[in-house]
Amino acid sequence: MGNRASSAWLDDTGLVTLPTGSQVRGRRAGDVTITPADFALLLVGGPAPAWPHRRIRWPDFWIPTDRTDALDALREALRRAHAGERVEVACRGGVGRTGTALAALAILDGLPAPQAVSWVRAHYHRRAVETPWQRRWLRRLP
Repeated sequence: MGNRASSAWLDDTGLVTLPTGSQVRGRRAGDVTITPADFALLLVGGPAPAWPHRRIRWPDFWIPTDRTDALDALREALRRAHAGERVEVACRGGVGRTGTALAALAILDGLPAPQAVSWVRAHYHRRAVETPWQRRWLRRLP
């Protein structure tokens, strides 16, 4: 199902289109946004947005501390994006963890894992997925 007209993004900054056509926004936590999301996946502590959200415990430059919880949260974000909700992913810098989560969403959406890093770097940020262990975590996704 495509995005509903009432849920269109007003700004395409950080917006990526996943393999099946759903869109997700990546951003730095704390950045002011033109369009509020319908759901946020937060990869950092700190203030929460005014809209529904879920946090993943994910230390800077590392991988999620709880793989099962992270995959559940990523799948929830993907389901919401497929339903036409405006979904965003945010970490402190908006690059490493956010890029890794966006690559994970693309894998869960059908992109072959070996293509995930180059895909997210081409479609989101050239330095997305910053560490070897983030790359390894992506290769091991189901």
